[in-house]
Amino acid sequence: MLENLSFAQRQRLAYIDFSLLFKGSIYRNDLVQRFSVGLSAGTRDFNLYKELAPNNLYYDSQEKRYFQAETFAPIFQHDPKRTLIKLANDISDGFDAIGDTHFPVEAPSSLNVPDIFIVARMVQATLNGKAVLVRYTSLSSGENERELVPHSIVDNGLRWHVRAFDRKSQSFRDFVLTRIHEVHILDAADTFEEAEADHEWQRIIPLQLVPHPHNVKHKAAIEMDYGMVSGLLTIEVRAAMAGYLLRRWNVDCTEDGILEGHEYQLWLRNRVSLVNTSNLAVAPGYGVS
Repeated sequence: MLENLSFAQRQRLAYIDFSLLFKGSIYRNDLVQRFSVGLSAGTRDFNLYKELAPNNLYYDSQEKRYFQAETFAPIFQHDPKRTLIKLANDISDGFDAIGDTHFPVEAPSSLNVPDIFIVARMVQATLNGKAVLVRYTSLSSGENERELVPHSIVDNGLRWHVRAFDRKSQSFRDFVLTRIHEVHILDAADTFEEAEADHEWQRIIPLQLVPHPHNVKHKAAIEMDYGMVSGLLTIEVRAAMAGYLLRRWNVDCTEDGILEGHEYQLWLRNRVSLVNTSNLAVAPGYGVS
């Protein structure tokens, strides 16, 4: 039935659903004020919601608001990852109650905030298959001009970078967005410069993660943290991104799991999967023999 409703109706019903799920209650006036509808229209929305999910809410005439029932089951999908990000940053997509209430969810401070105009130019170039001329400051050679052919913008867990073909080195590399000062869109890219030719980007490798064999006393806790099945979590990742993920999760990549410290709670069981993969300098212990 939901699919037969108008977009505006689904938006208001999703707002009711979200409020009941995360706030535990909702006033009719919350809906009226949020969407600038009349009282009668608000009442119709609540009646429709009750028709769709009669066991989700009940009305308290003394407090004059609707409360979440013990039998509550959301009628909309609220993706955990997206919802946490929205809650932490007070971002609303119109289908939730974020903005009306400050929720007790915090995100770590971001030290890496790219210039939005740099991002916009990179996205334009990517969508239109163009190369760009940028001024880039690297750790090894300082500031210089580069001709790049970008194909993806990536959050590696610590900072944003652009994956691009570098015409200077004639290879696909990662460039940190905050180190780019200027972007000028150039000509169209050649076939060998496009994403399809980036073999490490296209190659998907499996990573078998298990609780660390020496640093973890109660392995069940780690299995629960990562949703492991029979003590194993297998994830598939682009070869170009493997090193970043292993660093972000502090995965011990040594052959025998010899890294010490409480931060190393995971061990990479199939180290051989990383063969012929670059960007592994950041993978904990990978270079240790």
